Amino acid sequence: ADRFGVLRVVCVGALLYAAGLLVMRYSATPLSLDLGAGVLIGFGLSGCSFNLVLSAFSKLLPPERRGIAFGAGTAAGSFGQFLFAPFGVALIGNFGWQTALTVFAGLMLLIVPLSLALSTPPAAATSAPAADQQSFKTALAEAFGHRSYVLLVLGFFTCGFQLAFITVHLPAYLVDRGMSASTGGWVIAAIGLFNIIGSLGVGWLQNVFPKRYILSAIYLTRALSIIAFISFPITTFSAIAFGAISGLTWLSTVPPTSALVALMFGTRWFATLYGFSFVSHQIGGFLGVWLGGAVFEKFGSYTPIWWLSALFGVLSALINLPIVEAPVTRPVAQPA
Repeated sequence: ADRFGVLRVVCVGALLYAAGLLVMRYSATPLSLDLGAGVLIGFGLSGCSFNLVLSAFSKLLPPERRGIAFGAGTAAGSFGQFLFAPFGVALIGNFGWQTALTVFAGLMLLIVPLSLALSTPPAAATSAPAADQQSFKTALAEAFGHRSYVLLVLGFFTCGFQLAFITVHLPAYLVDRGMSASTGGWVIAAIGLFNIIGSLGVGWLQNVFPKRYILSAIYLTRALSIIAFISFPITTFSAIAFGAISGLTWLSTVPPTSALVALMFGTRWFATLYGFSFVSHQIGGFLGVWLGGAVFEKFGSYTPIWWLSALFGVLSALINLPIVEAPVTRPVAQPA
């Protein structure tokens, strides 16, 4: 996206995603299913995810407007999840999964014309000339040699771990604790709804408070809510309340994280550098899902992973505190 432009990457991603859904629709073998659901949708999702939209926002908007824009972009993605999950269930229930996949493939194609807005010329020059002239390798070396960026990336790992574990294993955990299966659905719905509020709220708050403190507060709130959730008897009310608190902190880490990347390094290589932080997030997500299943298989309980998730939250709250909210210092070129 930094090299060829966000518009091209998003359009290709949408086409690959739509193609993957159609391949799934007509799959007759495990190999074709893996090609559609694994390869094509995997590449498509990475090509049109919200992190690229945030990259476009960073280039299109001046710094003082990015915070709210990042929050709005994140909230919009959450609203899509909240809206299309029940829509998909309704399609499958009334018309079958094949028709549902076809409809969603058509909806993915709408991204192509909608993404034309991302080609708008930048509203203001937001990167220093030195950053504009940086090579890809130089930008990576600078970022991973910058202590604050490394701390930010490490903290984002916890976000992915917690989100993926809760999304995949919370419904089963609730059933294991005697709750109905529908309760898990209501909790996930509460997460999606309150995530919109949290993302918009944090988008505004980061214009008022230091971003590192906001991130620390988010991770600490998650940790405390997890400890409270597993320490007391679970009821329908407590489960939905946990979903609401989790929703408020769900993707609210994204606006300050993306804003810090733009602040530290400018916008020239924003998609790349934020992309690497998102890789850390996704690695955490993989481990959250895998460890949750592995631990439950071995011990018959999710409790160890809940406590590990809470520990990660506390550590990330501490990790984000030393982050320096300032542009990276670059040597000034001397005139010949």
